[in-house]
Amino acid sequence: MARWKKPTKEEVLENRRMLAERAQTGDLRLPEAVVEIRRGLGLTQNEFAKILSLTRRQVAEIEAGSANPTLETLVKIGRLFGFAVGFVPKAQ
Repeated sequence: MARWKKPTKEEVLENRRMLAERAQTGDLRLPEAVVEIRRGLGLTQNEFAKILSLTRRQVAEIEAGSANPTLETLVKIGRLFGFAVGFVPKAQ
């Protein structure tokens, strides 16, 4: 099995672009978005938690969809990837 490696700066930018496209089309939803943002930045759950002042368990629960993160936490997560938290129209 290949060993995981941190993405390059170019890969992070490409990940950001792809996620932004998905967000614009309404195809980016919690909790999968949090997983993709974290992975897109090349961070482990521990590293991501430290940046957000959370525990690794809290990050794992958010990613699993079993947590109810505060608006403040969602804003912090979004800010890391250049996103804002807001309402989007529901797909018909």
